[in-house]
Amino acid sequence: MKYDNTPQSEHKTKLRLKPLLTALTVTAVLGTVLAYTGGIFEPLTRNYGDELGVIEATEPVEIEQGETPEKIDIAENSVKRGESLYVILTRNGITPAEVSTLARRLRSEFSLRNLHPGQRYQIEKDLDGRFMRFALMRTKTTRLNLEKSRESGEFHIWNEVLEYDTRVASISGLITSSLSDALQEHDRYTLITPLQNLFTWKINFSRDIRPGTTYKILFEEQWLDNELASTGNILAAEISIGGNETISAYRFTDAKGSTGYYDENGKSLNGFFLSSPCNYSRVSSSYGYRTHPILRKRHFHGGVDLAAPTGTPVYAVADGKIVFRGIKGAAGKMVTIDHPRGYHTKYLHLSRFASGARYGSRVQQGDIIGYVGTTGRSTGPHLDFRVVHNGKLQNPLKTLRSSGATKAVAPEDMQEFLAHVSSFRSQLDEERIFVADASKVMRASQTLF
Repeated sequence: MKYDNTPQSEHKTKLRLKPLLTALTVTAVLGTVLAYTGGIFEPLTRNYGDELGVIEATEPVEIEQGETPEKIDIAENSVKRGESLYVILTRNGITPAEVSTLARRLRSEFSLRNLHPGQRYQIEKDLDGRFMRFALMRTKTTRLNLEKSRESGEFHIWNEVLEYDTRVASISGLITSSLSDALQEHDRYTLITPLQNLFTWKINFSRDIRPGTTYKILFEEQWLDNELASTGNILAAEISIGGNETISAYRFTDAKGSTGYYDENGKSLNGFFLSSPCNYSRVSSSYGYRTHPILRKRHFHGGVDLAAPTGTPVYAVADGKIVFRGIKGAAGKMVTIDHPRGYHTKYLHLSRFASGARYGSRVQQGDIIGYVGTTGRSTGPHLDFRVVHNGKLQNPLKTLRSSGATKAVAPEDMQEFLAHVSSFRSQLDEERIFVADASKVMRASQTLF
């Protein structure tokens, strides 16, 4: 038999400590559970809004109306004899240390001394005189942009192509691995996202495209003299899958000026929405609750962040009217589009707006409305894309995937449509490949890093 020789006073102390230790243990565990946010410990902030002030998914969403003019001062000048980029930038508020950093980043593409008298440039400043952007005309068709973020102080550098000739090109072939690999062999990888948007309701690119699949694509290209700047609209495409099945798409503009893609019978391939608003590399932040990458606060995020280089084109995902274009606080440069069926889409953190996408203008699905950037509260180039339906936020990527085809070629336009199809098929069947040498390719909006 064993006896407990502990003094009675010590028993009472232990009894008094047990409830206290239990309470502390529960509090610590509960605090750990509440604070854990995917690898870091941070309390959930219930009253913290995202870039547009959104706290919960269920709250009403404000739809902006109007235009907020950019409060900037733009001065145009030309390089004087003996002037260097160092002199121009430091004279306009850039520190010598910042110029030194820019010189290192530009070393492989551009020399700070590589200026010529008479070259035109622009300096943009805010109304307080703080530097915002420097734009140098390197040639008649290319412009070098140096933009400084007002929030982070980081510089973003990109080349911009201003003019080009449009030519028609075609490629065809047999897929041995994937369509993206086949396009990459011709240095036309940029066609993959438009093709996926085009056939999003007809082809599952991960399941249906297999070795042995054949393809034919007729498309536009933008050229600068003998250099390819970028690929443009797809005019026609035919992809043969599963042996005898061929999925076709033909671009057609009807008598009312509405442009869309249709199969050989005139049925629309366009869903109500595109499957993606831009060609992005990854989803850097999903819709829903997250820890903000700058503020380190747990909060609700009303959009989806799509990582892409500065200057990547951003497309209107559906027909509509631009009801807001301007700067919106932490959202930076933003465009809001009003669509039928009670939908609105928002495009945040743009580096700049497309020249044709003005406030009050109507846009068609696939029109470029702006370019990816990192304006506002942002850690790097990306598009924060949002969908609102009847005043309520929706999961953006889920909503894009849920829409289907909506129209067909009108009977009065059918004869002209069939004539277009016949012409496109003749060009596709010629089986000639018009593509530039890979060394001739120049990106339309190329991030220099």
